[in-house]
Amino acid sequence: MDEQALLGLNPNADADFRQRALAYFEQLKISQDAWQVCAEALAQSIYSDDHIKFFCFQVLEHQVKFKYSELTEVQQQLIRETLITWLQAQMLNPQPEKTFIRNKAAQVFALLFVTEYLTKWPKFFFDILSVVDLNPRGVDMYLRILMAVDAELVDRDVVHTSEASHYFALTLEARRNTLLKDTMREQCIPSLVESWYQILQNYQYNNSELTCQCLEVVGAYVSWIDLSLIANERFINMLLGHMSVEVLREEACDCLFEIVNKGMDPIDKTKLVESLCQVLQSAGLFSIDQEDDVDFLARFSKLVNGMGQALIASWTKLIKNGDMKSAQDTLQAIEAKVALMLQLLIHEDDDISSNIIGFCYDYLHILKQLSALSDQQKANVEAIMLAVMKKLTYDEEYNFENEGEDEAMFVEYRKQLKLLLDRLAQVSPELLLASVRRVFNTTLQNWQTTRFMEVEVAIRLLYMLAEALPVSHGAHFSGDVTKATALQDMMRTLVTSGVSAYQHTSVTLEFFETVVRYEKFFAVEPQHIPAVLMAFLDHRGLRHSSPKVRSRTAYLFSRFVKSLNKQMNPFIEDVLNRIQDLMELSPPENGYQALLSSDDQLFIYETAGVLIVNSEYSAERKQVLMRNLLTPLMEKFKVLLEKLMMAQDEDRQMALADCLNHAVGFASRTSKAFSNKQTVKQCGCSEVYLDCLQTFLPALSCPLQKEVLRSGVRTFLHRMIICLEEEVLPFIPSASEHMLKDCEAKDLQEFIPLINQITAKFKTQVSPFLQQMFMPLLHAIFEVLLLPAEENDQSAALEKQMLRRSYFAFLQTVTGSGMSEVIANQGAENVERVLFTVIQGAVDYPDPIAQKTCFIILSKLVELWGGKDGPVGFADFVYKHIVPACFLAPLKQTFDLADAQTVLALSECAVTLKTIHLKRGPECIQYLQQEYLPSLQVAPEIIQ
Repeated sequence: MDEQALLGLNPNADADFRQRALAYFEQLKISQDAWQVCAEALAQSIYSDDHIKFFCFQVLEHQVKFKYSELTEVQQQLIRETLITWLQAQMLNPQPEKTFIRNKAAQVFALLFVTEYLTKWPKFFFDILSVVDLNPRGVDMYLRILMAVDAELVDRDVVHTSEASHYFALTLEARRNTLLKDTMREQCIPSLVESWYQILQNYQYNNSELTCQCLEVVGAYVSWIDLSLIANERFINMLLGHMSVEVLREEACDCLFEIVNKGMDPIDKTKLVESLCQVLQSAGLFSIDQEDDVDFLARFSKLVNGMGQALIASWTKLIKNGDMKSAQDTLQAIEAKVALMLQLLIHEDDDISSNIIGFCYDYLHILKQLSALSDQQKANVEAIMLAVMKKLTYDEEYNFENEGEDEAMFVEYRKQLKLLLDRLAQVSPELLLASVRRVFNTTLQNWQTTRFMEVEVAIRLLYMLAEALPVSHGAHFSGDVTKATALQDMMRTLVTSGVSAYQHTSVTLEFFETVVRYEKFFAVEPQHIPAVLMAFLDHRGLRHSSPKVRSRTAYLFSRFVKSLNKQMNPFIEDVLNRIQDLMELSPPENGYQALLSSDDQLFIYETAGVLIVNSEYSAERKQVLMRNLLTPLMEKFKVLLEKLMMAQDEDRQMALADCLNHAVGFASRTSKAFSNKQTVKQCGCSEVYLDCLQTFLPALSCPLQKEVLRSGVRTFLHRMIICLEEEVLPFIPSASEHMLKDCEAKDLQEFIPLINQITAKFKTQVSPFLQQMFMPLLHAIFEVLLLPAEENDQSAALEKQMLRRSYFAFLQTVTGSGMSEVIANQGAENVERVLFTVIQGAVDYPDPIAQKTCFIILSKLVELWGGKDGPVGFADFVYKHIVPACFLAPLKQTFDLADAQTVLALSECAVTLKTIHLKRGPECIQYLQQEYLPSLQVAPEIIQ
């Protein structure tokens, strides 16, 4: 071996050595006999360096995985012997191998097993067992090999084959695995189970590591072997014995969980679970102590969850089968576990609590199906409800300012609890409402002296009721009088209690979230609107000291105003005055840290727009207010654009361009307030937006920071096409001309949807403009597409693919909007060039989305031009190019019918042929029969 290259295997080696080692590994993988050198090195323990040993196993692994069938019988025998020799050496070595080497060796053994067990090595496990006997190091390897074999055969997480298109390979692999498992069940599983029992018996008191490893193996294999081999007295008693040994009980728990999880007859399953429970209970495991080892309790909670869900699955099957007597017995068994479930649910450790939620959820589902609940069941529901309320509470350690992994886990856990709360509402909505009301009122009466987490959870519960007690369109305050009154009382308490002033971000945010969730309350009691608006606008909301609160409040404020637009009229001018300073465009040079980020300001601008547009003011007054809103943006824009033109430093240029972009974005956002009922014209605001357009368009000719500026102005144009309609048309030609200057793939890709929007909306109105800019746009596209790119530059290839799609989408829009004359009037040479690009797109590029679009264009053109009175030469083009395209595209190897988009492309391809037949009649059939299909060497009987 190349000793120098091997030095690079050490993780501390420098980059050059590591690079050389990698190259050497690649070289050995393709070499014919390098694996033999590695096999010899392993069998004779030539190297002591761990990384070299690992490397040798990697080379062998590659050989077995990818090139095994190329080896001779003798060479295959050599690999088997090498592994067995290495295994024998493990028991004699003074020191055990490192874990990572043992795991890699086990993987190679497992790969060899999968390859050879059915044919050349049926005694695989017996050979290994005869080598290892009960030697602890040998047993360790034997158990690792068993886990590696299980991972190869069963483990659902292993993605052996990468893409969906390899479905066939996956099916073959699944068949092979089934055959391997069936053969193992027949030939060796009883012996393997016996070996596990011997290992457990031999090592349970003196080698906890091996015992735990063996329990893990039992747990893994239980899912696919005969359960009676494990679920019998001697095994179960031994496992239950392990439950009271501290170092073994976690693995024993997991093993019992797998046994309980195994599918079986419902009556047998109930008996199995009940017998386990009796023993566990008599061993004192059902009385949970908060001080107990939490790692064990988390596993135990998972086991209890498994037992509970297994019993519930049995109950469901028994009910379905009509066996009411057994179902009743099973239900009693379930009820008997509820007290234990509650102890685990309420446990202060969230992992322990989280692990039992599935059982809890399914138990409530049973109660939902019962016609009436017993007193005990009602008490259980109430206990679950109180547990959920308690567990929803934040703990002292939660870091609100810098949320990390622990905080994210608690947020996820809260989502699980929310599902429980929703299920509780289905079982007993009255009880849930009464419980929440009690907690809410008690807490809010004394919020000043209550800890933040309790205040937060009280408001949170009110918020959660909105989804737990579903109604249509948020109509919580009408219909059912009891519910409406309770919710109305709680909302009144929320907005009048002063709790919005609580000094904790979680309470503040929960207050605003709840106010917005129940906005319909303010239609019933509008007198509370001013107080809530003030909370939004002062230090409690948009001017809060926490950026997180300010940001979320900006969004919620916009939702609040939108939902209550009818009630907002008396407050409009006051609100606009109060938010004026929050809308200032903060240019980069003043160093002033704005209260809101530009993203937050978008919501404020939208809110201002909504207030003005939905007001009951006259059109003149609306125009004045809108001008007051947008004029400062326009003035700032002009000044900043001049500064950008003169800026030398690139960072400063970027900062100014961003600021200009924000200004355009803010103006765009105000226009979202307009609707079909309240159009720009009706509100008298056309002139203001046309002024904005005239102010913003010069940015397109700025040579600096083109991408940022063009993107902003383009978005504004999209909005104005919707809002100003034909009034925007005079601005389009010069804007387009600027946007087509020195543009790149991405610019064009984003410009084409703008042209598509104009084309689809205004159709023949923009025909002269389209005819004029059609070829300049195409030249710009072709120029970018023909630019040479590096062979492996994937992002450039993707950009070109996206641009090609956009180009075809543009042609589709033009032909689909009844404007084929735009193409027809470009001169014969240009028309031909365009048509050939469409044929090329349909056949040559392996992009089904583009192919589908191309066939849509072709069938549209055939429909428009394919008749007797079509353009000269087009019928010829149909037969020479379009018909062949319909056959050649599906015949391409890259045309993958397992892909949904390709199927759509094929469908459009068929539509194209059908359209040709419709337009050309029998002549088309004749051409196929007499000329085209014979040219493809299709047999005459198939042609007919």
